Amino acid sequence: MAKTPQRIRNKAAKKRTGDGSKVELTRDAGVEGVLHRIAEALERVAPPSPPGLDFSAAEAFVWHPEERRLATVARVNRVEMSLLKGIDRVRDLLVENTERFARGLPANNALLWGARGMGKSSLVKAAHAAVAAAHRAAGLKLIEIHREDIESLPELMSLLRDKRQRFIVFCDDLSFDAEDTSYKSLKTMLEGGIEGRPENVIFYATSNRRHLMARDMVENERATAINPGEAVEEKVSLSDRFGLWLGFHRCSQDEYLAMVEGYVARYRIPRAGADLRREALEWATTRGARSGRVAWQYVQDLAGRLGVKMAG
Repeated sequence: MAKTPQRIRNKAAKKRTGDGSKVELTRDAGVEGVLHRIAEALERVAPPSPPGLDFSAAEAFVWHPEERRLATVARVNRVEMSLLKGIDRVRDLLVENTERFARGLPANNALLWGARGMGKSSLVKAAHAAVAAAHRAAGLKLIEIHREDIESLPELMSLLRDKRQRFIVFCDDLSFDAEDTSYKSLKTMLEGGIEGRPENVIFYATSNRRHLMARDMVENERATAINPGEAVEEKVSLSDRFGLWLGFHRCSQDEYLAMVEGYVARYRIPRAGADLRREALEWATTRGARSGRVAWQYVQDLAGRLGVKMAG
């Protein structure tokens, strides 16, 4: 006997349960079951909702995009503002900009660029600590985002938008390779995009490169492009999105020795005078450079040799 369309639909409505037994389902119940299973599958593959953010738990956080969470930093690795020598002008500019931001006034994103080891990241952390202490009502928080996570900036911005606290989003050692396109996320956050940068967020970055891309990358783009000027405009213009450029340059011998003497006095290391200066200069000569980092490394070595602890 030929099967009627109704018999075919009834047969198609039979489903198996988990134990293999057959049950008869109506067409409506069958559709509802399929939709339910689709919904469950979507929930399993969808990213989890971020946990509740308690910004009172700490003054600083680290962004983990794969988990969509901000991890608290119990103790920030920072240097006291008074120990940062040879950068008085840029220090004052960054602190003033940060204070305006904490007070709800217009302020600029800042790019700290230049010589290695001259205190760029140390200044950002010290400025945050000083301004946060002076303007506690602002609830100024420091959030570090790693260079490789720049593409997740839009998601981080959505979490911070409309919060009552104010946030410095900080990226240390920022630069981009030739084939890297994640800089576009940063450009959008700094100035472009339909939403723009949240009013309660400012972005500070440090880099050894003024234009965030290596010179040979720029020259290669210009040499191989049909229109050399336009070929590099998009990448070079990224630096222009930072309203505040702060340059750091190699320190003089006197500035280097002032750094060493400042650390020695701060941590009460029993070494001073000609011997201290001679040793410090010899240390810098072996490193081939004078900088705040080299001064700190020498003082750590000196304290270790003399059995002096540098906690606190």
